[in-house]
Amino acid sequence: MVLSRLGKALYDALRRVFRAPAVDEKLVNELVRDIQRALLQADVNVRLVFALSERVRERALKEELPPGISRREHVIKVVYEELVRLVGEKPVDIGIKPGQRKVIMLVGLQGSGKTTSAAKLAYFFKKKGLKVGLICADTYRPGAYAQLAQLAERVGVPFCGEPEGKDPVGIALRGLKELSDLDVIIIDTAGRHKEEKALMEEMRALAEVIKPDEVMLVIDATIGQQAAVQARAFHEATPIGSIFLAKLDGSARGGGALSAVAATGAPIKFVGTGEKTEDIEHFVPSRFIAGLLGIGDIESIVEKVREAEKEVSAEAVEAIARGKFTLYELREVLEGMTKRGRLSKLLGLLPGFSYELPKEAFEEMEVKVKKWLAIMNSMTSEEMANPRILNASRIRRIARGSGTDERDVRELIKYYNMMRKMSKQFKKMRRRPFALKLKGWPFKAG
Repeated sequence: MVLSRLGKALYDALRRVFRAPAVDEKLVNELVRDIQRALLQADVNVRLVFALSERVRERALKEELPPGISRREHVIKVVYEELVRLVGEKPVDIGIKPGQRKVIMLVGLQGSGKTTSAAKLAYFFKKKGLKVGLICADTYRPGAYAQLAQLAERVGVPFCGEPEGKDPVGIALRGLKELSDLDVIIIDTAGRHKEEKALMEEMRALAEVIKPDEVMLVIDATIGQQAAVQARAFHEATPIGSIFLAKLDGSARGGGALSAVAATGAPIKFVGTGEKTEDIEHFVPSRFIAGLLGIGDIESIVEKVREAEKEVSAEAVEAIARGKFTLYELREVLEGMTKRGRLSKLLGLLPGFSYELPKEAFEEMEVKVKKWLAIMNSMTSEEMANPRILNASRIRRIARGSGTDERDVRELIKYYNMMRKMSKQFKKMRRRPFALKLKGWPFKAG
């Protein structure tokens, strides 16, 4: 999970609040110290950390409670809101529609992950039903053309470039002409190995000729607070710019980079959440923090399921979202998720799962799902439609027919019932104030 160390520390801090017999000034001060420690270890700027701490302390102790909300729920709500504020509050609109061509030019320092990010963007927009193309205008780095060509083939989008070319502007203009019938064209430019001022001057010169609709700066999250220097210069240099924060998954300093960039006012549009092409997210601060705290996010869950749109029907997705599904829908969704390795990501979005379960448990879950699919394929249509009829004799028969143990069959039934319960909780949560969502948060006393 992205920023798992920071998330786990914050999750544990809030769980202590949820389990405490009473919420008083001492508990709030302990919570504030825990939050400070977690954020500072994630390389978040000291000034930002202490400003957030004071706001949390002030609001948690002095704000009037809304009707029907306990002090405990209010404290957790305050922490959530202040963390959202720390990373940007409002999401940046993607701003792309079918039939309206948009040219995005990527810029960044050498080694920032720009070429991989270009492929991730292509994957993201293609999944939205848009026609996407990639152009390699990097004439400096050896292997840049071959790398992007390979990534374009993997994503399944048109690609333009000239392996022996020396003129990046000419290559970009010829590529734009060749791909003129597409919705989104992403231009990968050469990484700069210079100080930020020179990078911004070259970016402006290139943009004046190419005239892109958007200039996107790719920043390596592993540089932590130093990301603010690039983001600030970039934000001042172009009014049509946005930020792609890459490698957010592989750095303990990612929280520092994220908060530092947000503090400059530069709009963060996308984040890279892993090494695979599909590991990209439109950055929505509220959803990002909900995931970080282990609260869970039904919208993200449904989105992840819908990424498997070719394998999963709309009816199955809707049934899962409503909590009214049979083993037929569960099997269809699990098959779609396992085909492209999305299962562990989906489970990580459920409330508390990413912190309550160790990494090994996620890997074990992948193995279990393969057994569960075999089990469901050994059931009758009546059993698939109504798992409640699965008694001991039926379970023995299914286990023999699928080559599994009776324990595996019972685990599947338990998982099915848990998923139905959680889906129904999420459905209620979508219609309730944030603080009331915490009723379903897995921070129960004990």
